[in-house]
Amino acid sequence: MHELSITENILNLAVDYAEQANAVCVTDLHLVIGQLSSIVDDSIQFYWDIISKDTLCAGATLHFERIPAELQCQDCGTTYTLSRELMACPSCDSIRLKVLSGEEFRLESIQVETT
Repeated sequence: MHELSITENILNLAVDYAEQANAVCVTDLHLVIGQLSSIVDDSIQFYWDIISKDTLCAGATLHFERIPAELQCQDCGTTYTLSRELMACPSCDSIRLKVLSGEEFRLESIQVETT
């Protein structure tokens, strides 16, 4: 259910941006979400469709870009991309891992329509 508060924050950011730009509406929002984040695209979309009604963001399209998780083994230095859930180092089986990417969550860009 944390997606509701996340979606509310995205909506607030988009509306504030649109108002500052004197926009008539927001057309597109681009979200970057890491594989290891607990964010569910469908949940964000579901809440967005409900809470964006009657705002400058009504009808705006959400675009989701998923970033794969990249890990580095702290024992042998191997860097690898996860193909499924968390797994030990494929070279040495160590579980001492450092996350290099895949935890991201950000609003990358907002597109608006102005008069």
